[in-house]
Amino acid sequence: MTRSDGAAPIRGLARLIVAERDEVPAVADGFALFFFLFASYFMLRPVRETFAIAGGVDNIQWLWTGTFVATLVVVPLYGWVASRMERRRLLPILYSVSAVVMAGFAASLALDPDNVWIARAFYIWLSVMNLFVISIAWSLMADMFERDRGHRLFGQIAAGASLGGLAGPLISGLLVGHVGEPGLLLISTALLLVTLVFVRRLLAWRERMGPRADGPPPPRIAGSVWAGLTLIARSPYLLSISAFVLLLTTATTFLYFEQARIVEATFPDRAQQTQVFAALDVTVQALTIGIQLFFTGRLARRLGVTVLLVAVPAMMMFGFGLLAMAATFPVLAFVMIVRRVGEYALVRPGREMLFAPLDAETKYKAKNAIDTLVYRGGDLISGWAYTGIVAVASLSMVGFAGMAAAGIWALLGYAIGRRHDRVADIPATH
Repeated sequence: MTRSDGAAPIRGLARLIVAERDEVPAVADGFALFFFLFASYFMLRPVRETFAIAGGVDNIQWLWTGTFVATLVVVPLYGWVASRMERRRLLPILYSVSAVVMAGFAASLALDPDNVWIARAFYIWLSVMNLFVISIAWSLMADMFERDRGHRLFGQIAAGASLGGLAGPLISGLLVGHVGEPGLLLISTALLLVTLVFVRRLLAWRERMGPRADGPPPPRIAGSVWAGLTLIARSPYLLSISAFVLLLTTATTFLYFEQARIVEATFPDRAQQTQVFAALDVTVQALTIGIQLFFTGRLARRLGVTVLLVAVPAMMMFGFGLLAMAATFPVLAFVMIVRRVGEYALVRPGREMLFAPLDAETKYKAKNAIDTLVYRGGDLISGWAYTGIVAVASLSMVGFAGMAAAGIWALLGYAIGRRHDRVADIPATH
């Protein structure tokens, strides 16, 4: 085969995924990084939910409170580490530490599988670790690609997360009967460590491509322990993104509680419930992969980030209105699929594009504070808000409250997206 013949498939793939020829290796490595990362996490989601039940269904709200408190501890600790460590070493070391902790939980469960406190500790740790390791991976992507590349390529890279989210539960379901929960944790640990291979390849690609258009990044991230939170507090732009995330978590949490209530009432058998959740997961991930690979990048390039941030909140206004009028399982399934596919395929890539023009400290500190502390704080607030609405009003009011929140969410997404689309380089302090 001649050299030109060998290059033809690469050129064809580049056109298909809206990438330049020299960008294809980075897209493939980013895709693989997110595939293994999400497969590692989604293997453990069933284990986490089982442990939540083991700790008492009535105590789940307190597990969320514990998760928020743990996040309060982790965010400043991460800021302290990030300001003292070279950025190229930051992600590998943090992932390695997470792998060691996971292996420790596997050993603890093997020795004492019925210990409820181990179960509770694992639930809180995985809930914090999940958002944190994913946020750091997206920080790396925002650091790798400047604004134009991020618009074109983030959707395709995020498709690896969807495929990993599909593979993880399948692996877990096939192997849990043979290796048990400790074995699943060890396999998940191995998958997490595999991601380091692709991190190394991405960093090497960045070095081959030369410095970014906005200049080479500093080797370390400046700032104090509380830099991430102080950056958010003094930046209207970052505060707007934080509010956007809070409204996202409100919609997600309201639907989570409605899902638990409606599925329990419609499918009293636990085996049926598991089958329903699996079918929803497969549908969501399959639709998301197709949209991310072939539509997200094109939408962002032609219509801007605004459409990615507004489309899902607008659809959720309609979805919550349907639930307020008819809270049945078919309606719930439709709304859940729309919300999750839209978040994974449109909202999440759109959120990550907002950080591409910003400085390294904002990407690695403020962004991670938003993705962890703000996100988990939103879970906590909206969880208790749902409980309060049900206690003082009615279940139908949850739909109307969700519809109002989605309306504000859409308006805020429009404002943030329009600002990003108008300005090529957004200072973090403006």
